[in-house]
Amino acid sequence: MVHAVHTAPLLALFALGVAGGATYSKDCSVPNTGPVLTSCASQPAVYSCENTAPIKDTCCSPTPGGLVLATQFWSTYTGLENKKQKLPKGAWTIHGLWPDNCDGSYEQYCDLSRQFDPKPSPAKFPDGTVIPAYKGPGRRRHQRVSYVGQFSKHATCTSTFDVKCYGPSYKKNQDVINYFDAAIRAYHLFPTFDVLAASGIVPSNKTTYSLAQFERALAAQFGTTPYLGCTNNGTVLSEVWYFNHVLGTEQYGSYKPLNSTSPSSCTKTGKIWYYERSKNSEQEVRK
Repeated sequence: MVHAVHTAPLLALFALGVAGGATYSKDCSVPNTGPVLTSCASQPAVYSCENTAPIKDTCCSPTPGGLVLATQFWSTYTGLENKKQKLPKGAWTIHGLWPDNCDGSYEQYCDLSRQFDPKPSPAKFPDGTVIPAYKGPGRRRHQRVSYVGQFSKHATCTSTFDVKCYGPSYKKNQDVINYFDAAIRAYHLFPTFDVLAASGIVPSNKTTYSLAQFERALAAQFGTTPYLGCTNNGTVLSEVWYFNHVLGTEQYGSYKPLNSTSPSSCTKTGKIWYYERSKNSEQEVRK
């Protein structure tokens, strides 16, 4: 779990290393990793899933996969504190950026030539075909970095991250870095911790909350109700998914929040715990 979620350039450099085969200069300058979007200026401006005519240039709008989910985790520890991998104080962590189809269905691992996940989940496609585990350079590091799996599982099913979108000057793993940066950008659109805290909802080992309290607090700021996920039979808050249509690319476009298309897994009538982080499991990253 990457803790420095507030520093996109550092994560981009980190991504260069874990993806393998990339090099960069001694001054650690961050390369330009964005796609080539010159043709998009002549395309109709329309939100994903709201187009009435086929999208001609799928590098300009996520197609399919136009129902974009910005997902976050609330964890109380990493299990890797002894390796200095801690959680960001006063913030949820990034899970990923997921491309659901407009009807709520979805695909995963759409381009096996860009499969960097050493432990694919699921391990097989619906037809029983095995998803090959990544066995290339850096695989031990990949096992510790969930974002590599997020790219292979989700970004390869998002048309705006297709290799062709980066033009003839595409460099190896450019799309991987671009996905990480896009996930961070989307994460900043939904400051879950701050919004809940502003409504008096803070992590506690003594006080519980209701699902309605969480939903009202988030809807008051974002205008829609996200998906809230809970463990322990719906009693422990663990994740949130923000559903969106996107005007433009998933990387740089304007996100329009939507109500969740999935019912919450949290109890609707009982008490919900939003637990405090474990001792020594957090560190300050907002500098």
